[in-house]
Amino acid sequence: MPTLDRHDAVFILDLGDTENRFHPDWIDEVNARLDEVEKGASALVTTASGKIWSNGLDLEWLIEHPEQFPAYTASVHNLFARYLSLPMITVAALQGHTFAAGAMLSLCHDFRIMRADRGFWCLPEADINIPFSVGMGALIQSRLTPQTAHQAMVTARRFGGLDAYANQIVDEAVPEPEVRVRAIALAEANVPKAGPTIKTIKTRMYADVLAALAQEAANPKAGLERP
Repeated sequence: MPTLDRHDAVFILDLGDTENRFHPDWIDEVNARLDEVEKGASALVTTASGKIWSNGLDLEWLIEHPEQFPAYTASVHNLFARYLSLPMITVAALQGHTFAAGAMLSLCHDFRIMRADRGFWCLPEADINIPFSVGMGALIQSRLTPQTAHQAMVTARRFGGLDAYANQIVDEAVPEPEVRVRAIALAEANVPKAGPTIKTIKTRMYADVLAALAQEAANPKAGLERP
């Protein structure tokens, strides 16, 4: 489950050492840790401990609990919106595979540092026959170049670290031992920016995305349904 550590003014949220799928309990834990972050941090690094940063939605759980589909998808869209508008600089330290909703969560961060030699960043929805919700599509297209967003969404291409850097998905691709170090350094350099002004800048910059995510959270029944 997610854990929280601190490096001076930077909080480090570790998503876990498994697949870090968006199980409802996992989402609740992430939100609880973010509550702590917003009380006392000036920057945030989100990382993980195993071979996977996050593999996205917990589809197995969702299939077993179809009656909870609306509440579940609302919680996912709300988590994206919360991360996107946090009142501080956020850095995703991608030490491993980052797929589907996990990849979308990485895009909610201000910056992304990815391992160069192993691991993939991928939006596999076209291959697994799950359409993007309008809010998810808005998020992806707001954070990637049009060409990269189109290719990632339509072809489900897997981007390795260097490939992700070349396509402007991540800000740096570095050797695995440097991922967390570089992410913390980048967060530390931006500690003075934390506060209401940076939150206002983000909410105005991504007003359309946040509105789309809020709309999905309020009316979640159709957003992720298969055609």
